[in-house]
Amino acid sequence: MAETTTKKKVAAKPAPKTKMIRIQYFRSKNSTPLKHKLVVKGLGFTRLNQVVERVDNESIRGMVKAIPHLVRILED
Repeated sequence: MAETTTKKKVAAKPAPKTKMIRIQYFRSKNSTPLKHKLVVKGLGFTRLNQVVERVDNESIRGMVKAIPHLVRILED
């Protein structure tokens, strides 16, 4: 007789809280270099005065640092 094994379902541990950063796109990317336009797109902005929430890490901070004249970090 063949034995069947059943796997126990283990509850997944909740992910640790990751720090988030809120960024607002407040100035138009028109008349800016192509690199700046690509950074705005990479951050996920599609329209002016849009606010997005991203994971607070070095790569996102570097993108914001590249275009401080176009975006601002919102304080909670």
